Amino acid sequence: MEEPSNDAGGTGGLSAPPELPTRLLELWPVVVVGTGLWLAAFLVLLLTGQDGVWLWTTLAGWVLGLIGFGVMAWQRVAARRGARGAQRGL
Repeated sequence: MEEPSNDAGGTGGLSAPPELPTRLLELWPVVVVGTGLWLAAFLVLLLTGQDGVWLWTTLAGWVLGLIGFGVMAWQRVAARRGARGAQRGL
């Protein structure tokens, strides 16, 4: 059985996939929008006098978004100092 190939010449080698655009790799906009939506939902529920599981769920979503900011900042600092386990591109 032959190896899979995406080479038009039929030489059997796989070409490298193209790099993703930088705007698709940015994590900050996703976290900012997500955290903002959780905060907005929490405030709407709070101002309308709702009580129950959804109020606490939205509060937890907002707090976890804030923790996500801290984790991303921590990873960015680690990547800048050259730590081997740090994620790049955050």
